Amino acid sequence: MMNLPAEDHAALREASLDYEVFEDNGMLCVQLTDFPLPDGLNAAKADILLRLQALYPDVPPDMWWISPALTTAAGGTIPATEVHETHRGRTWQRWSRHLPPSAWQVGTDNLKSYIALLRTELATAGGAA
Repeated sequence: MMNLPAEDHAALREASLDYEVFEDNGMLCVQLTDFPLPDGLNAAKADILLRLQALYPDVPPDMWWISPALTTAAGGTIPATEVHETHRGRTWQRWSRHLPPSAWQVGTDNLKSYIALLRTELATAGGAA
């Protein structure tokens, strides 16, 4: 059984995020429920799915999935979000975002830093950055 590190649980609680941890097809998954979204997108909140490899946190997260699918508030497509996948019987919009090899510092980075990146990407998609 894979477990989410204690510091990740603490960071999610500290950020007041509702979340669920589960395994799915060999991945450790974290579902953030009703995650608040920045202005400029077609929804105020969404669920976000993080699928972590078995070697996490020694390997970084890669991509995230959002439901319902997002567009800009004006209905525009957000780059690298065109693929939809089904996980746990639900359709998710895949946000294809990849960290450069040196961007993840093992022993320092965790879900707190990854969610900061996610928030930046969402703000950029909404036109705020």
